[in-house]
Amino acid sequence: MMMKKTVSLLLAVLLLCIAACACADESNSMKDDGFSTSYSYIYDYWEDVQMAPDPYRVELVIDGTTLGMDNLGGKGITKAQSLFICGNDVYVADTGNNRIIQFRYEDGQAAFTRVISEIQGTEPSTFNYPADVFADGNGNIYVADQNNHRVVMVDKELNFVKEFTKPVDATFNQSSAFLPNKIAVDVAGRVYVLATNVNKGFMKYENDTTFTGYIGANAVKFNMADYIWKKYFMSREQRAVTESFVPTEYENLYMDDKGFIYATTTVFKEADVFGDANPIRRLNGIGNDILIKNDVEPPVGDLNWKRESLQYGPSKMADITALDNDIYVTVDRMRGRLFGYDGQGIMLWAFGTKGSMDGTFSRAIALDHMGYDLFVLDEMKNNITVFTPTEYGQMIYDATDTYLKGDYDQSDKLWRDVMKLNANYSLAFRGIGRSLLRQEKYKEAMDYFERAHAREEYGRAFKQYRKLWVEKNIWWIIALLVLIIIVPLILGRIKRTKWEVIMHEQSKIRK
Repeated sequence: MMMKKTVSLLLAVLLLCIAACACADESNSMKDDGFSTSYSYIYDYWEDVQMAPDPYRVELVIDGTTLGMDNLGGKGITKAQSLFICGNDVYVADTGNNRIIQFRYEDGQAAFTRVISEIQGTEPSTFNYPADVFADGNGNIYVADQNNHRVVMVDKELNFVKEFTKPVDATFNQSSAFLPNKIAVDVAGRVYVLATNVNKGFMKYENDTTFTGYIGANAVKFNMADYIWKKYFMSREQRAVTESFVPTEYENLYMDDKGFIYATTTVFKEADVFGDANPIRRLNGIGNDILIKNDVEPPVGDLNWKRESLQYGPSKMADITALDNDIYVTVDRMRGRLFGYDGQGIMLWAFGTKGSMDGTFSRAIALDHMGYDLFVLDEMKNNITVFTPTEYGQMIYDATDTYLKGDYDQSDKLWRDVMKLNANYSLAFRGIGRSLLRQEKYKEAMDYFERAHAREEYGRAFKQYRKLWVEKNIWWIIALLVLIIIVPLILGRIKRTKWEVIMHEQSKIRK
């Protein structure tokens, strides 16, 4: 009896081991094929979370040790605040060490280039809290040297070129320090500055360092109660204190390849997140928000944060970057997530979380891209995580790109391939519908737009379908109109004639 129990126990253990191995193989297979992990998701039409395949995977985690800075006798990255990518060169504002770190990234490998801590031809020659960095195609480098109260430009040999300083202008409080926090530069060399405690939008400087005003300021909402209180019940000193501590309006900015500024803001009321907050914006040359919002909800990151148990509240977008195909990506410092949107404001994917493992964040603070690869800077981990697209993520990009290039047949095919990996992906329905619409297959497009709950696009397809139907059936329509209008007239005429004949005959009989 004891022998039988022992044999049974051994068989049970063996079966459990086989099952575990099978599950592990299946799990590895799913991971290799780009299937979902616990933190990749999208929202459906009803704003419920739907798990989704991973759009990205971790390619490399870069820190001071990875770059070999320890072997060079240097210090590691400390409290870095920003990164910028130009070509294959990556620049990191190593703020805690008052320097810029430059390295080159190619084929999944990072190679240290240099430390930029001193410039030639100006004083001070060192940085004091460099909060942001920008580089142009000619190798010129711009640094938001915050505590030196300047944005300084140097050439690729680190020689001083020029600096942008506090404007002598009535619109800027001369008693306040100029504290540049984030910067962007357009192709004409105009510099846009997000300065601490400036709530009038982005400060704009011409190439010759002339300050020319602000763009992108929020419309001021007039509050009579606040006005009366400030006007009649506050002292001059109290009013000055109140005005000097107005929070910075924007959080970050990014200049896209068309010269538009993508901007994020985190200063808004929770109740306004789906209304006036506009946490993600795209500003034109005069500062108007032209971001397209054709989804059920505007691009705001998480839609139902109230269900979160750890971090409560709407997403707070620390940074944003825009690809050449109008897709843009934001990083949420609240929950350590990345959100991708297409040019219509439709969410492509969401992934990420807080944690200590590779691919998770403690405090994600900056974001940029190289091709389709995403680089995320973590202020607390003092490292940069490089994400590269999975097969699923690349399919989404390829389907979008082929559509923009006008290859609608191929775009249709690619979106159908995406659906094979994610049957609940409403954007695939939209993508197929858009391709069919461009191919003038309006009835089929309507079917896919209906499945995607895309009312506006469905209406556009229906309008074209109706027009085409009328054109094809115009002669039948005319014939039907003839029957409806002419035939009753003829019958009425005949009836009247008969009545006149009858009346005439009756009148003859009476006579």
